[in-house]
Amino acid sequence: MSGPRSTLGLSRRALLRAALAGGAALGATACTPSAPATPLVIAGGVRPGVYISLAGTLADIWRERLGLDGAPQVLTTAGSTENMQLLTGGAATVAISQVDVAADVATGITGPGEPMALARLYDDVTHVVVRRDSDFRTLDDLRGARVSIGPAGSGYQPIALRLLDAAGIGADGLGERAELGLPEADAALRADRIDAFFWSGGVPTGGIRDLADELPIRLLDLGDVLDRVRQRFPVYSVGTVPANTYGLPGPVACLSVRNVLLVTAAMDDGTARALIDAAFLDQPRLAQASPAAVTIDSRSAIGTQPVPLHPGALQFYRSAKDY
Repeated sequence: MSGPRSTLGLSRRALLRAALAGGAALGATACTPSAPATPLVIAGGVRPGVYISLAGTLADIWRERLGLDGAPQVLTTAGSTENMQLLTGGAATVAISQVDVAADVATGITGPGEPMALARLYDDVTHVVVRRDSDFRTLDDLRGARVSIGPAGSGYQPIALRLLDAAGIGADGLGERAELGLPEADAALRADRIDAFFWSGGVPTGGIRDLADELPIRLLDLGDVLDRVRQRFPVYSVGTVPANTYGLPGPVACLSVRNVLLVTAAMDDGTARALIDAAFLDQPRLAQASPAAVTIDSRSAIGTQPVPLHPGALQFYRSAKDY
């Protein structure tokens, strides 16, 4: 997305600040937003991780662009499932989540607490990481193995369980099951305390790349189970991790899932529009926060189905061609 001319940038900044102050109309829609009832709190993710990096950058962008007295609070969390619990429970006003988890949580929720999307951010790819010198090649080889499926509260533990079910193993078919976050799983694989671990993140994920720099790894190819998973859960798609991403022997077929930026229906249209408008004004900063965010743009950002876009976000996308 190309940057705005300086005069336009100043005009939009003034409009954005007015949106949170509740005193001006935003763009062609001429809406009159009100200030948030509570300070912005963003449910982020684990450290190190793309979620927490993007959440911190968004907090800085919103503080600067919207003239807030202080940066929004960023919460370190286990990931998507916890983020959605925080959002729907009112402890967070903004959250990042995998779209599958968001859609599951949103089922049956109506009214002010209904989760609504501001934007599709980027796509996560599920990694199943093993040592390259191991005999593990497919999910079926993990039968009886020591495997970390990710921590409770993360978005990738449900994916791990669905993949294992599709492979005919299930969680009970593992030899030992651990629920480790990425740093702990990384350390356990290095120390030979586990044989494999699941992780879902942008490509490349820094923690996996650092591991691959010190320990030759392989990602299990998921091609033999992807059709079965997608038949049951069409929200997923097929992704590929190129060989040069982590120095792999070859490209690997993986499961892909979209990540979305969310608020609830309780947020007024002007504030929602101001948040996403400011984010796109500084999209290059998001890309600097994580290589995964390079793909964020206003054309792909509307792809949040089955989670509906917030009306304020719709206003932004409908008028984005004017920017």
